[in-house]
Amino acid sequence: MHQNQNNNTNKLHIPVLLSEVLAQLSPQAGDSYLDLTAGYGGHASEVLAATGQPEQAVLVDRDENAVTVLRQKFGNGPTIMQTDFLTASRQLLEQGRTFDLILADLGVSSPHLNEAQRGFTISQDGPLDMRMDQTQALTAADVVNTYDEAQLADILARYGEEPKARAIARRIVEHRPYQTTTQLAEVVEAAWPGRSRVHPATRTFQAIRIAVNDELGLLERSLPLWVELLKPGGRLAVITFHSLEDRIVKKFLKELTGNRYDAVLHDLTHRPITASPQELVFNPRSRSAKLRAAVKIKIERER
Repeated sequence: MHQNQNNNTNKLHIPVLLSEVLAQLSPQAGDSYLDLTAGYGGHASEVLAATGQPEQAVLVDRDENAVTVLRQKFGNGPTIMQTDFLTASRQLLEQGRTFDLILADLGVSSPHLNEAQRGFTISQDGPLDMRMDQTQALTAADVVNTYDEAQLADILARYGEEPKARAIARRIVEHRPYQTTTQLAEVVEAAWPGRSRVHPATRTFQAIRIAVNDELGLLERSLPLWVELLKPGGRLAVITFHSLEDRIVKKFLKELTGNRYDAVLHDLTHRPITASPQELVFNPRSRSAKLRAAVKIKIERER
């Protein structure tokens, strides 16, 4: 992607729940910061403006285009890593790094959704790709063209919570092969006759995207590492965009918080924070965003 295209992409992406994230992380001068899904730097810009310590920051993203923008935007200040957040977390732990502030915004950024060639969107015709990390081998085309009917039905039910998972999986297999998003969307849409406010293929596309990128698996394996990467008194904020992710984060926080002797974290949010009516007007993608945050208890107790 050319530089001017990157700049345009950057303008298109509005960070969700920005003021709420800043309120929960409460960045202070000198704080170290780890952004595990830095995207186009919307949250990072504001946090680093408050900490004044870009050299103490690590910005992670698995997307090549996003990393290019981050390097243009922040220069040689923060460390920028192009990898998934699980790999980055493991590498940082091996290096003995810890942070005052950690943020993970699990949403797919607007440029990903809006660029037809990335294959995330139903509304534009593009290749069946859906990879967040474009160096990865597995694509959406591989999933829909090679997985058997039972595997597809399981993915649609588990990751898309699709009530017609079996019927749609059968239709997908019957109409193979697929090259484009439009071809897949039309086959899925036929399983849902009648008019609908939301495109009938939305759940299917979500499910395939989660499977391609192993989103839930990465999250489950990463959460314990994020707690290890936090300094005592450090704050963790996680933004989710669908119930499956939020359930994982909620369950994890519940296991480590509470009024008991072995609690590791103190829950800052108790129930998820959602977008204000004002934000919903100018940033409709924020409607499904949920923010949960916790602080690491300072006294390390023997176990």
